[in-house]
Amino acid sequence: MPQYKYKAVGVNGDTLQGVYRAKSKGEVIQMLRGNQSYPVSISEEFLGENREIKLFSGIKTKDLAVFCRQMYAMINAGVPIVTCLEILKSQTEHKKFKVVISEVYEEVNKGSTLSEALKQYPDYFSDLMTHMISAGEASGNLDLILQRLAVHYEKETKIKNKIRGAMVYPVILTFVSMVVVTFLLTFVLPQFIALFEDSGVALPLPTRILLFMSFVVVHYWYLLLIGIFGLVYGLSRYFMTPAGHWNFDNMMLKMPYVKTVVMKVITARFTRTLSTMVTSGIPLIQALENVENVVGNRVVISGLRKVREEVQRGMDLATPIRRYSLFPPMVGNMIHIGEESGTLDDMLDKTANFYDDEVDTAMQQMVAMFEPLLIVVMAVMVGFIVISIAMPLFKMFEAIKG
Repeated sequence: MPQYKYKAVGVNGDTLQGVYRAKSKGEVIQMLRGNQSYPVSISEEFLGENREIKLFSGIKTKDLAVFCRQMYAMINAGVPIVTCLEILKSQTEHKKFKVVISEVYEEVNKGSTLSEALKQYPDYFSDLMTHMISAGEASGNLDLILQRLAVHYEKETKIKNKIRGAMVYPVILTFVSMVVVTFLLTFVLPQFIALFEDSGVALPLPTRILLFMSFVVVHYWYLLLIGIFGLVYGLSRYFMTPAGHWNFDNMMLKMPYVKTVVMKVITARFTRTLSTMVTSGIPLIQALENVENVVGNRVVISGLRKVREEVQRGMDLATPIRRYSLFPPMVGNMIHIGEESGTLDDMLDKTANFYDDEVDTAMQQMVAMFEPLLIVVMAVMVGFIVISIAMPLFKMFEAIKG
């Protein structure tokens, strides 16, 4: 469900600000008017790549996987939920998570269900988790639900680790390239400046460009740093806006090689999360609504909302999935087979497992393509510097001989 940030004026003229989850802006307006407040501004907030792990919560999918796995083991062994939480709060090493589990323990100890207690901490526990646990409590299969959640978060952690691992080498190579070029411009090239000035030889254009770059780096390095930080800050602020986030997500879906990896990651998340929720007895409409917060791409989220609207009107899931081409054709075909045979959860699970493996392959291919590209770029930069230095030296030798 979308989240809206609102600003309103109360009956006493007080300014009210807050965040409210609703299906539309109209619902937020009704809530404010019901509280005798007058809305000033309402804007939708994008929940981020994965609402399950908010940036500032400090909780990772690995922490949630461990939490669910340990809860499953204890509940499956017949340990009461209150005792499970008491044990977890004492052995959890994550300080923030320890505090949250302690507060959840207090709520459950007062008589709340586990799902009701978790819902009070949306920054730590997603709708996916709370709805599934609620379904498990209603059906009496809480231990199985926690096991499915543990598997879900373990696979999500595995994908994230693959992405991080694949990016290590390109990042290191880029950093080394920048250090080498900066060293040449700052320490090596200034040694030749006096020699070039005393020679009286007309410097070629590449050498003049290089000397200018060296002069700027040596004498105005602080302005370069300010410019770089300003550019990074400006871009980060822009990409946090709805339009900027949309443009960035759209760009990720169009870049060669990158789009293949991004699309397979999104597909794996979509099919795995939807399979987990459908298997747990969550209604399809509610499952689709929660999946929107998991895929992490605004372009795809917009398409999924259209899919959900058509399913609400009575259409099957496969038809709009195929029509909007949100995912590879295989996904629509597998969903169609699952709906026809009554095994939608199983087909989605098989598709998720397939794309989990595909993500690994796609990441290896992308890195294999970027590695030689980065090496070529580094070679071109260093080669340009060497040639720019060598050209006037050759002219000086020719002048001496003449």
